[in-house]
Amino acid sequence: MELAQSFVEQPLYKRLKPSDWLYAVLVLVAAGQAWRLYNPFMDGYEQAILAGSAIGLVALGWFWKAWRWFFPLSASVALLGISLYHGELARAQTAFWLKFLLSSQSAIMWMCTLFFLATLVYWAGLLTRSAMLSRMGSGLTWAAAVMGGAGLFVRWYESYLIGSDVGHIPVSNLYEVFILFTLITALMYLYYEARFATRQAGAFVLLVISAAVGFILWYSFDRQAHEIQPLIPALQSWWMKIHVPANFVGYGAFAMSAMLGVAELLVLKGVLKDRLPSAEVLDEMMYKAISIGFLFFTIATILGAMWAADAWGGYWSWDPKETWALIVWLNYAAWLHIRLVKGWRGEPLAWWAVIGLLVTTFAFLGVNMYLTGLHSYGGL
Repeated sequence: MELAQSFVEQPLYKRLKPSDWLYAVLVLVAAGQAWRLYNPFMDGYEQAILAGSAIGLVALGWFWKAWRWFFPLSASVALLGISLYHGELARAQTAFWLKFLLSSQSAIMWMCTLFFLATLVYWAGLLTRSAMLSRMGSGLTWAAAVMGGAGLFVRWYESYLIGSDVGHIPVSNLYEVFILFTLITALMYLYYEARFATRQAGAFVLLVISAAVGFILWYSFDRQAHEIQPLIPALQSWWMKIHVPANFVGYGAFAMSAMLGVAELLVLKGVLKDRLPSAEVLDEMMYKAISIGFLFFTIATILGAMWAADAWGGYWSWDPKETWALIVWLNYAAWLHIRLVKGWRGEPLAWWAVIGLLVTTFAFLGVNMYLTGLHSYGGL
């Protein structure tokens, strides 16, 4: 007990290892290089976002050790792809490694393939109780996340090859944000998988990721959505760089919690009970996911209101997207209140999390498909 207490009381800098400082130096050097190259093209807000991102990446790497190899690896793959362009976008169709692996579209197609494979392998591991297959599912999910992250970075660079007035962070349309959604959801699940020492739930969480991958493939081949387009005026704002990623941490967490809710309901009914984690473990994972998702969705909603005030002169206009965002927020606020204050656990909250995904999906996609308003630029 005394040892534990002395460890808790130690200052942060005394708990950090040389590898922690090495990672921090690597991130800060990369941020400094970005500052040196692009500072003349950034306004004060974008400079603040760069500094905040560097600090956030260091903190995340200190908090989650796996991030310290994932982020540098994904960035390295992206830089390798970028180096092969030699400033010419047309090389994506002629250079072998770009055409088949490292252009943004190639990397994202590899991401889609790996996510599908991970889903199949996770299910095979669950049904056969194979620890080796479950580990392979985790490995494939990590590999898919690396390719997805690299693909987004390369796409960002490609947009600037088209033109400096076209270049933008790749979170501007449904194609790009679905890629972001799969990436964030996978990374959040991998964190909780390691924290709770269970891989069996991956079979369920990867189902919702595979559904998103199916949409990405349909949207790419049927609508040619992978083609980079200039930003519409409403999205030409630095607010987009922080509002959209925060939103999709929330969406990813809510999607993951719903699939954990499905797994918990099956366990409570006795289905796959001897193969899945206990209902208590699934319930705790679901609670943690919703807590993080609610925090980031709250931040995103506040940022969205500030963006609206900057763009349209008012913080809130009861636009359909804003209204449904409020409904989603109230839904999960009520979920957390019932759990924390009333002490509910188990089946009712699991069903609530599953139904919550339907509400969130309509707020994300349904509003774009069936309703019109100030946010109609996100339509299918």
